[in-house]
Amino acid sequence: MKEIREEPFIGRKNELHDLALLLDKNTASLVVVQGRRRIGKSRLIQQFGKKHRFYQFTGLPPTPLTTAQSQRDEFTLQLSMATELPNITVDDWSKIFLLLAKEAQQGRVIILFDEISWMGSKDPEFLGKLKTAWDLYFKKNPQLILVLCGSVSMWIEENILKSTGFLGRVSLSLKLKELPLNDCNQFLKSLDDTISAHEKFKILSITGGIPRYLEEVQLSLSAEENIKRLCFTPQGILFREFNDIFSDLFSKRRELYKNIVHILVEGSVEYNDICHQLDVSKSGYLTEQLDNLLESGFISRDYTWHLKSGIESRLSHYRLSDNYLRFYLKYIEKNRGKIETGHFEGRSLSSLPGWDTIMSLQFENLVLNNRRKIWEILHIHSEDILSDNPFFQRTTLRTAGCQIDYLIHTRFNTLYVCEIKFSKKEIGANIINEMRQKIERLKYPKGFSCRPVLIHVNGVTDSVLESGFFVNIIDFSQLLCI
Repeated sequence: MKEIREEPFIGRKNELHDLALLLDKNTASLVVVQGRRRIGKSRLIQQFGKKHRFYQFTGLPPTPLTTAQSQRDEFTLQLSMATELPNITVDDWSKIFLLLAKEAQQGRVIILFDEISWMGSKDPEFLGKLKTAWDLYFKKNPQLILVLCGSVSMWIEENILKSTGFLGRVSLSLKLKELPLNDCNQFLKSLDDTISAHEKFKILSITGGIPRYLEEVQLSLSAEENIKRLCFTPQGILFREFNDIFSDLFSKRRELYKNIVHILVEGSVEYNDICHQLDVSKSGYLTEQLDNLLESGFISRDYTWHLKSGIESRLSHYRLSDNYLRFYLKYIEKNRGKIETGHFEGRSLSSLPGWDTIMSLQFENLVLNNRRKIWEILHIHSEDILSDNPFFQRTTLRTAGCQIDYLIHTRFNTLYVCEIKFSKKEIGANIINEMRQKIERLKYPKGFSCRPVLIHVNGVTDSVLESGFFVNIIDFSQLLCI
């Protein structure tokens, strides 16, 4: 019989460490894990629980036919399959939780309630009964760890983390973000002499650090062939993924959320610009929708700050920080009909409209999502940083407008002005004049020093290296390996 090889688990060392600390406690632990769809929440807990008695229960995806009873029936079915209990119909969550608690009343037990918002969405008493079951049954086993996991972050925030019912009961709350670039590099299972950093960038510009997407990459194919297979064929996972994400997370309000992210496809914008393009007035309702997108990890809000004091300004830009979403909205959505009929085959990616501009934005996201790697390369300690973000300076009568891809402001009155540059070919000496002009427009106090940094993906010319203008020139391949 052929041996089934277990897939290696990559990354999440910090999260596994935090979870492992719970094993040393003398009391039961309630854990909450959040993160966007496909980020690896369930896989993380499976990895953590694989050496212990482990039970996993997953809610049914919501449909017009899904009821509170169908969720209970599915849970009891999974319970009977995981234990020796018979599969019975139970009409009350309290009874179901009691059955499970009896199975887990002694010894080290890890229980995962996966997609908990699906589980409890049809029953307004679900969470109250879960809280009561925790207090009366589950926590009596000091070696029990109950994990509540879900993709709908705003539901978890409002109903669990901010709920008075669960106040003081949650031992650990984890919000999973994209994998850092060095872990992505492990997923690609490649060496520098087999696949170039630029090839890896092409893939990551679409997948970001989302583990499930990276698992689908076939290393025998080129980056372009992988992208075409995943995005531009009807059976490709990334061809259909967008609708699954927005249906699961945003349900009836999906069109409003879709309109918001559409606005951010071409670059960062301020709140007022979003209102203008949506043709709506400023309101708490729109702010709530933006906060939901922020909470779900699809967009970021980058605040600028006052260079003299280091204090955060009220001014900010919203940025589409999820690479897959931008690529889908820019290229897949507009060509769905052609892709489904096979009329998109043979199209070169570089021939797509605005390709270089979009790749530049995708590259910025990868760098900003891995800013700690930049700190390491520049030998900057996190405790020395006052502020760091994309920075913008509005045009006034006395001040020229200015936008910096990434600015690091340290307590030593040092500004690291980082230019994040995507180019299909080597970057030439004209980048030096561009940076000089940006620094000249940047209004900063006397006594500050400005240190220009260039972050690139496809090389620089000898003239750039020999100029000595940049204090550091960071190649994308460095970020992959640290």
